[in-house]
Amino acid sequence: MLVAGLTGGIGSGKSAASACFTALGVPVIDADLVARQVVEPGSEALIKIAAHFGQDVIKTDGNLDRAALRRIVFDKERERNWLEALLHPLIRESILDTLEQFDADGHAYAVLASPLLLETDQHLLVSKVIVVDVPESLQIERTMQRDGIEEPQVRQILAAQMNRDERLSHADFILDNSGNEEALADAVSALHPQLLTLAAEEDAQDE
Repeated sequence: MLVAGLTGGIGSGKSAASACFTALGVPVIDADLVARQVVEPGSEALIKIAAHFGQDVIKTDGNLDRAALRRIVFDKERERNWLEALLHPLIRESILDTLEQFDADGHAYAVLASPLLLETDQHLLVSKVIVVDVPESLQIERTMQRDGIEEPQVRQILAAQMNRDERLSHADFILDNSGNEEALADAVSALHPQLLTLAAEEDAQDE
């Protein structure tokens, strides 16, 4: 089964692009969702996070306070590295299990949507990279509107991510999301048959 990685900077529209693939019947793994699942209340990972960062990063309902944790790790690279070393192997293992299930179900290809696809070893799980791309100014504007945060914090997040030019240099396919949702859906629909063809070619080579 061909696995296509879908990535992009914050506010680029990865979730919207993922929804377009889902609408076409393509199975999608959301790495952000997996990241939430591995730190659910009672999980070993959450217990370790609480022990390391303190109870201030745990909400009263027992869930991880992502905003509080984000403020800590984006200010301190060493703490961010500690967190990534804990979570990335767990996330990767969960993704692999899901991909195996998709393959067993007979899907031609699947999409792994991940903001950190290229920054982590997750890129080793895919054979093609799709980048959802928008100008940085639009990233900032959309993220501020979506998350209700100020521009300096958005720029801090952008600075911690791979820069736009480097991300695009890894792309096999680019989805321009500077337009509306309909334009993005059209772009994904145009890409779909190309990925089906690549999946068929890959399958033929394996036989």
